[in-house]
Amino acid sequence: MVQTPSGGAGDGAAAAGTGLMSIGTVLSVLREEFPEVTISKIRFLESEGLIEPQRTPSGYRKFSAGDVERLGHVLRMQRDHYLPLKVIREHLDAMERGEAVQLPVLGRPGDGDTAQESAAEGPAAARIGRGRLLAAAGIDERTLAEWESYGLLAPVEDGMYDAESVTVAGLITELGRFGIEPRHLRAMKAAADREAGLVDQVVAPLKRHRNPQTRAHAQARTKELAGLTVKLHAALVRAALGIRLP
Repeated sequence: MVQTPSGGAGDGAAAAGTGLMSIGTVLSVLREEFPEVTISKIRFLESEGLIEPQRTPSGYRKFSAGDVERLGHVLRMQRDHYLPLKVIREHLDAMERGEAVQLPVLGRPGDGDTAQESAAEGPAAARIGRGRLLAAAGIDERTLAEWESYGLLAPVEDGMYDAESVTVAGLITELGRFGIEPRHLRAMKAAADREAGLVDQVVAPLKRHRNPQTRAHAQARTKELAGLTVKLHAALVRAALGIRLP
C-alpha cells in the first residue's frame, strides 16, 4: 500500500489546512515503491482519466490521499499484472462500487494452449499508441524520431509502444534539462541491452521448458534478476560519483 506522508517536507508542499499534495510531493511518495515513476507518467494517467486531482485557481494540481492510493493501485496493476489502462479503469470503478473483483490474467495468444499454459508464458504488456506517447512525454514527432534514431525508444509491434516507454521518455526529458542529450545516452542503452542479455541467458533454459509451471517460474526469476540488476547499476553509479545515501 502506498503510504501518504504524515509530516515533514511533504506537508510543506500540501495546500495549507487541506492535506492536499503537489505533484512533486506525490512523486516522492510513489517513488518509495515505484522508483521509475515520473511526473510525465502521472500526468499521462490523469489524461487517461485514471485520476482526477483538484486544481487551484492558478491551475496547479492538488492530490488527495485517495488520489495517491489510486495511483498506487494503477501502477501496481501495470507492474505486476501488465494490464491495459482500460481494464485497470474498469477494475477500479468496480472497486469503488464495492464489487468483489478479481484481477484478470492476460495471456499471450497461443494455438491450442490451455489457459494455464498461456498464463505461464506471462501476461501481455500494456500498449499505447504513438500519439498518446507524444502527449504523455510532451514532445513532438521530430524529438521522438531523434530518440528512436539513437535506439532509446522503439515500437514493439504495429506502431504501438509498451507502457514503460512513457517512463523512458520522461527520464530522457528530465536528463535533457541538465544538458544531457539523447546521443549521450547511447552508452546507457547499450549497457542496458547487455544487462538484459545476461538476465535472458540465465533464464532461457527455464523459458524453453515444456512444463508451464517452470515457464511461470522463469517470469518470476526474470523480475527478480531485473530488480537486482537495476539496484547494482544504481549502486555502481553512486559509488563512481562518490555519492552516499543518507
